[in-house]
Amino acid sequence: MRIETGAAMDIGRVREKNDDGYLVDDPLYVVADGMGGARGGDVASRLALDTVARLAREGKGTLADQLRAANEAVFSRSSKDEAVRGMGTTVTAARVELDEVQLAHVGDSRAYLFRAGDLRLLTEDHTLVHSMVKRGEITRAEAEVHPHRSVLTRVVGTAPDLDVDESTVALLDGDRLLLCTDGLTSMVTEDQIEAILGSEPDPQKAADRLTRAANRAGGVDNITVVVLDAHDDGSAPEPAPRSAGVRRKALRWLVRRGIAALVLAVLLVGVRVYADRQWYVGVRGTHVAIYQGIPATVLGFHFSHVAEERSDLPAASLQALPVWSDLPGGITADSREEAEQIVAQMRADLLAQRKTVAPQPKVSESPSP
Repeated sequence: MRIETGAAMDIGRVREKNDDGYLVDDPLYVVADGMGGARGGDVASRLALDTVARLAREGKGTLADQLRAANEAVFSRSSKDEAVRGMGTTVTAARVELDEVQLAHVGDSRAYLFRAGDLRLLTEDHTLVHSMVKRGEITRAEAEVHPHRSVLTRVVGTAPDLDVDESTVALLDGDRLLLCTDGLTSMVTEDQIEAILGSEPDPQKAADRLTRAANRAGGVDNITVVVLDAHDDGSAPEPAPRSAGVRRKALRWLVRRGIAALVLAVLLVGVRVYADRQWYVGVRGTHVAIYQGIPATVLGFHFSHVAEERSDLPAASLQALPVWSDLPGGITADSREEAEQIVAQMRADLLAQRKTVAPQPKVSESPSP
């Protein structure tokens, strides 16, 4: 694929300093939104971008590895320099290779795919309100106007370890990718973004129009937009001759037959390692419990264990509440702390329900004289 790029960045109408940054270095494209205000948001975003760019040029690691290295760099600087202590940054990165794009993401900056007139969100916000949406506490529409919608639950540089969301998306001729900070999405609706991307064929003009739209809507934050247009230039690999294809099929069959058990073992170990970093709230016996792992069993292998049982929370009573009806399937959380928050909300909801249905005291009437 040949990529045509447009990029725009604006300080907005309210902020006195620009904490955003972006990188356009084909085939790597990144946006970052620093946090910390006067205490180093711009330092965090620039340090993260520089680290990712350097490692990409050196060919070291995957895109997710490069974000984790950026996390180490920002966290180390924050720990050593009192002037920027507590700084961090969101990062949404894309690397285009042939006919697909690899994504790595942390925070509430976003990546979208605009294809055939439809806009699709490719990333998940790591915010408090998005966690509330996932738990069914509020709707997505309510989240867009929630007073705490900017509270982040995962950021580059604020902790020594970092979970990075990774995905790969196949690209078609005519696809358009949008990378942006929340200075755009907090001001402009997805319908408006879709309309602009669909009506402006030039990627640079599209980026400029999106930035102006955010400013017209108030421009309360820094705004960064990168638009990537994919054009099929015939660089995809040619089909192999039929004879070569037959040989490869035979070889694959032999390999699969010879090492199937080894592959299965490696997969199980990989799933186990991944599961040990996950949390969810589920049912143990008749009560609620916090589990470490994922709610799954494969070939008799369980990928979770009980971390803490809450005997004061009967599962049946909670399942009767619509918001917790999917409790038996497990309600996932990004961390132990978030799982505790889910349990606390369950307890509050159950208490409120009990108060609602509590019988009223009977009032006896004195007999008429």
